[in-house]
Amino acid sequence: MNLKAKSAFVGAGLLVAAVALAQFDIGSVIKVVGVGAAVSKFGPQINTAINKLDGHKDAYTATTKVVPILSVALGGRNAIGAAQVMGPANRVKQVTAVAQLDQDILGRQVKIRAMVPVSSKNVVSNIKRVDGVGISGIVDLKL
Repeated sequence: MNLKAKSAFVGAGLLVAAVALAQFDIGSVIKVVGVGAAVSKFGPQINTAINKLDGHKDAYTATTKVVPILSVALGGRNAIGAAQVMGPANRVKQVTAVAQLDQDILGRQVKIRAMVPVSSKNVVSNIKRVDGVGISGIVDLKL
């Protein structure tokens, strides 16, 4: 992992930890830090497992990698986990995390969810979307 990627991971981890400290108990903070470290260390193996599950083989036009995902629900469940992103190799390289927002509407009859591959370290207020990349797999841990 190069220095820029490590810095992005540490920045995202610190942001996630700050959000977690503000909203969750210490057990949840441990999960956040643990999942972030696991994604950093085991991302390639998680990516291989997802690709094996869905039969995908990476090529320049459709390559994959696993990045941290932070789910923030308005009035609901918050979670941290991992997302597999897929797209052209040059775009996938830019993705450092996935910001996931979800909200119940029409009472609780409909849930809407936005999943945004981002290149920014701050997935709360400075979202920098990476166009041309989608989400192809999710690993989610309930907090």
